[in-house]
Amino acid sequence: MRLSRRGLILGGSAMLAGCATAAPPPLVTVATLPPAPPPPRPTFTPAVQVTPPPLDPQRLVRPELMSRAMAALDIHHERLPLRDRMYLVDFQRFSGEHRLYEVDLIGGRVTPLRTTHGRGSDPEHSGFARRFSNEPESYMSSVGAYATAGASWGPQQGPNVLLDGLEYTNNLARERAIIVHGADYADPEFLEREGKLGRSYGCFSTAHADLPMLRERMGQGRLLFAFA
Repeated sequence: MRLSRRGLILGGSAMLAGCATAAPPPLVTVATLPPAPPPPRPTFTPAVQVTPPPLDPQRLVRPELMSRAMAALDIHHERLPLRDRMYLVDFQRFSGEHRLYEVDLIGGRVTPLRTTHGRGSDPEHSGFARRFSNEPESYMSSVGAYATAGASWGPQQGPNVLLDGLEYTNNLARERAIIVHGADYADPEFLEREGKLGRSYGCFSTAHADLPMLRERMGQGRLLFAFA
């Protein structure tokens, strides 16, 4: 069958008309997400300021002795690494009184004890130390800062605590065998009978009942400070 030119034109026109009127493709709608919320701001809890308890609230220690001992902790810090407690001796006090103090540097508590002085410091045995020396065979007490050097045992005095003198006033403590040890003349029975403690050869003698606690707690690297 032959198609006329007119038929082709009309047929093409109809096809074009059909294409022109075809439905457009559907629109694709993209969902829009809401903006993400900002990250929460970090919160900071302020540090709680902890006020340490007061040192020696009962005021058992003479203020000058306490202040000098605190200064000695800083001066001799390389030899005194342990700062939880220290030990003070007030040689201005009568030997029958409490004059050896354990000072809790964290809790502030002070525990009073008794200790002797050397016979050379009190030749008349008055109960008061009058003179002090670092000389061997002087039998006098020495003042100044000491570092505790640990629990020990000796053939003469038995259990004890060794001491290292840190100042020119006591740096011969090891040579002089100046230690902390128990003695009968420092026991309560002697004090009750004599009214005062006996005298040592320069050592810090204590009651036998107090020595085990001191040997355990003095340890090595704490301050013992004696002052008059």
